[in-house]
Amino acid sequence: MRIATWNVNSIRTRHGRVVDWLVDADVDVLAMQEIKCTPAQFPLEPFEAAGYEVVLHGLNQWNGVAIASRLPMTDIEIGFQGQPGFAKGHEGPDAPLEARAIGATIDDVRLWSLYVPNGRGLDDPHMDYKLRFLRALADDSARWLGENPGGALALMGDFNVAPTDADMGDPSFIPGLSTHISPAEREAFATLERAGLSDVVRPLVPEGYTFWDYKQLRFPRDEGMRIDFILGSAGLADRVVDARIERDQRKGDAPSDHVPVVVDLQGDDDDDDRPMIF
Repeated sequence: MRIATWNVNSIRTRHGRVVDWLVDADVDVLAMQEIKCTPAQFPLEPFEAAGYEVVLHGLNQWNGVAIASRLPMTDIEIGFQGQPGFAKGHEGPDAPLEARAIGATIDDVRLWSLYVPNGRGLDDPHMDYKLRFLRALADDSARWLGENPGGALALMGDFNVAPTDADMGDPSFIPGLSTHISPAEREAFATLERAGLSDVVRPLVPEGYTFWDYKQLRFPRDEGMRIDFILGSAGLADRVVDARIERDQRKGDAPSDHVPVVVDLQGDDDDDDRPMIF
């Protein structure tokens, strides 16, 4: 099974490009973030014509997550257990939930499409929200793995954290002043690793960015950051046979500022000595 994640930065703007890539890259399952539309506005027809079913969670022109699959999806879940909400000026546990998480089971793999809050500023209330979101996600992942020992779990999406210095190549992000690289964010990201998840792409693709800002010629200068990940349980990581970052999808007409991240999984019924897919 070939799975991928892509922050598409408006599916209504880029659905043709996304569907063409899905078909050309022979992807079975795509987790999408920042679809920026409601269910009624989502361009389902081109996905269905290409053989993909889509489940999504979108509330307005902001945020939004979706999963497109040409394999059957079950156990669809909107939001994860303990997911915090947010609204400007709203305090307390009853803040409304944003459209940032959707899960589905495909074959025996539990997948999530996730759009982690940006944080906006080190002292902004959105930063506290971001840290609570990551910690709650780690708690829910640990719970799921406790209930499903050896299970295959994949957290896929835009995490808005560059976990290491090598993951940050944008010179406008300054330690001590900028989001995405602060010790608090990196520590919150590390709670996912302590929950039993690991970056299943990095062992095969140790270098490379997944996002380049549209401004200041960031892409031609390769001043990007690695913030899009597929984090997997041990039961998923053991089945990874190939991975790649689709850098070329940042080129061409009207690209997203993010690119797809792709992983190939070996099925339980596949021969151990089958050739890797490139």
